[in-house]
Amino acid sequence: KGILDLRLHRLTGLERDKIHGELQTIGDQIKEYLDILSSRQRIYEIIKNELLDIKAKFATPRKTVIELSGDFDQDDEDLIPREDMVVTVTNTGYIKRVPLSTYKAQRRGGKGRSGMSTHEEDFVTNLIVTSTHSPLLFFSNKGMAYKLKTYKLPIGTPQSKGKAIINMLPVDQGETITTIMCLPEKEEDVAENSIMFATKSGGVRRNKLGDFFDIRANGKIAMKLDDNDFLVDVKMCNENQDILLASKGGKCVRFPVDNIRVFVGRNSTGVRGMKLNDGDEVISMSVLEHIDVETADRDEYLKQSSALKRGEIEAIEEKFIPLSEKEEFILTVTENGYGKRSSAYDYRVTSRGGSGIANLDLSRELKVVASFPITEKSEIMLVTDTGKLIRIKASEIRLASRATLGVILFRLNEGENVVSVSNIGEIDDEEEIIDTELSDEALDEIAEMEVSEVINQEEGNNE
Repeated sequence: KGILDLRLHRLTGLERDKIHGELQTIGDQIKEYLDILSSRQRIYEIIKNELLDIKAKFATPRKTVIELSGDFDQDDEDLIPREDMVVTVTNTGYIKRVPLSTYKAQRRGGKGRSGMSTHEEDFVTNLIVTSTHSPLLFFSNKGMAYKLKTYKLPIGTPQSKGKAIINMLPVDQGETITTIMCLPEKEEDVAENSIMFATKSGGVRRNKLGDFFDIRANGKIAMKLDDNDFLVDVKMCNENQDILLASKGGKCVRFPVDNIRVFVGRNSTGVRGMKLNDGDEVISMSVLEHIDVETADRDEYLKQSSALKRGEIEAIEEKFIPLSEKEEFILTVTENGYGKRSSAYDYRVTSRGGSGIANLDLSRELKVVASFPITEKSEIMLVTDTGKLIRIKASEIRLASRATLGVILFRLNEGENVVSVSNIGEIDDEEEIIDTELSDEALDEIAEMEVSEVINQEEGNNE
């Protein structure tokens, strides 16, 4: 028992010494940790040493090699999906692109939707529908040409204002973009085509399209312009087509493309395409297919076509079927929202430089904002000076003769005007049309009533 008690005593003493030693060790560790936490330099040193230890233990040479194959020929542009875009430009120099699917088709006579948030004295001047991969040519009021791919433009919503062009193109102070042209993606696709320029004063010039595929980053001189003159439109064309110039005052002239020689230089002003009255100016240029037909046959076909639409005859004569298959239609829109479709055969071919013929009823004294070819399956987009936008099917627009006014396309507020009209083209997807409460017949009656009111106001008749 004595021996056993002695051993227990010794064991108890040993445990007491062990506990005392542990307390001392823990106390020293607490002091060390508190010192580390209070020193940022010691923390970084510890992290560095630990990472170096990990590197020494686990760092081994890579056993595989990552490299690009010699046949790998893909750039960033191939990763961008192809999508139809609506590109809009304002008079103050803001640009954006919006997916075409954002806009829904409406019946003519609707009130539209907001197409861009604009400030006072700011309105949309250019609207074009293109693909994300299509290159765009920007022509300025100083006769310069700039090139940019569509996908490089800032994408936005219908209500957003966009981005200033001056931040995207190397334009000078006071230089503005007046017209936009969509180029084909490959130059060899249109090797035989030309590019036609039209100015506000009625001047035209024709160059090879290949002259404008290679444009430097700082732009290229496109056309020499006189003072107070600017480019209205630029189109691709060939020698089997006609040019249709339309003026704001309601006149137009149609002449063959080969009436204008191909200019070699880019510093000339061109030749006169249309003779204008005082205060009038060219607002659009269109390209039509040239068809050789006698005047008598053309007039007879127009009579039979009009009678067929009214239901007076069941079919046109067999000899006029080729004319019917190749018939084109011209859409004309005025600043107060009226528009019509007319047969291109109603616009006779003359020589360049003439005063032209009436494009609508000149007695109304309304200003024309757009005149261009359109098909039955096409859709158009109208933009007002307040930024409102409407998308309409061409089939909703009445077919009328060249010298008529037409029907309401866009119901505008007081003081509001249409400033831009664009042809979207033929749309394949069947979108649900936002219908109005009024039928086509009712809209036509309202249009005729409003025209009468305009005439009465102009004559001073308050009734």
